[in-house]
Amino acid sequence: MNLKENAAMDKTGIIGESDVLEDVFKVLNKVAPTDTTVLVTGESGTGKELLVRALHKNSPRNSKPFVPINCGAIPKELLESELFGHEKGAFTHAIRSRPGRFELADGGTVFLDEIGEMDLSLQVKILRFLQEKEFERVGGSRSLKVDVRVIAATNRDLEKEVELGNFREDLFYRLNVIPMILPPLRTRGKDVLLLADFFLNRFCEKSGCPKLKISSQAREMLMNYSWPGNVRELENFMERMTILCDGSQITPEDLPDKILLASGVEPQETRVEVRSFDWPVLSDMNERKMNLKEFLDKIEENLLIEALRTAEGVKNQAAEILGIKRTTLIEKLKKKQLN
Repeated sequence: MNLKENAAMDKTGIIGESDVLEDVFKVLNKVAPTDTTVLVTGESGTGKELLVRALHKNSPRNSKPFVPINCGAIPKELLESELFGHEKGAFTHAIRSRPGRFELADGGTVFLDEIGEMDLSLQVKILRFLQEKEFERVGGSRSLKVDVRVIAATNRDLEKEVELGNFREDLFYRLNVIPMILPPLRTRGKDVLLLADFFLNRFCEKSGCPKLKISSQAREMLMNYSWPGNVRELENFMERMTILCDGSQITPEDLPDKILLASGVEPQETRVEVRSFDWPVLSDMNERKMNLKEFLDKIEENLLIEALRTAEGVKNQAAEILGIKRTTLIEKLKKKQLN
């Protein structure tokens, strides 16, 4: 794919310049204009839905509906009705006929997310639709036809699921006409820093706080961490930094122990070791030109931030560290606009 084609393609928020991601874009550019069925795989948090949306937006169907459905989030007894619709009286509470997602997507794209979670009995009906382009509503006897492109995604190894008998082999091969594998973040090199800067700027802008930078040492440590939760984990971490970071830049002292350890740095090497404790005195307050209330409020704020950082943003754990109730912690964070 040449640079002109790459620039013209709508990547729908997929950010990165790594070679492994460029390989994905090359396939996207070839496959998007077709009606071929695509199976997108990749670890959780890699951004599979973004890729599927890019397939739709760069296709001739982009002016028609894009209809996603999470097959793992809907009870299996309701999923068939969600996909294919139902007729009045088909089951309890079916007081009127209702179209399903396939009918609503006519002319567009249906995205079957987490298809590895789908029950075997429903897999048969999906296979029939892919082969015949027709289906029946639940409780109906009339075959309906719609013109939709089907794209599926999963973080499971479907070939292994086939071997275990959890997924139909014929459906797997029917879906896997064009396999697209999203690489994990740990293989994408400097994309980690591109994404970190993007998320950091977005969250700072959203919260109205001054823009943060990432120190060179912290940037190196972010690169060394494996990011098992992939892009989603990095996004959540950058949001946490905009809340908890005290200075104008993120330094190793702001990073959790797991990121420090990934760089071979023992946590105590970057944190001030407290060998003794001195209670604050009047001179401490006067040096900061604060009154008693301001001084105590600042001490409390610092303790709240440190507890959240130690608990990696988990409020229940932070509350336990501080010896207070979770509701009390949340109330204090709201009062100090730290939530």
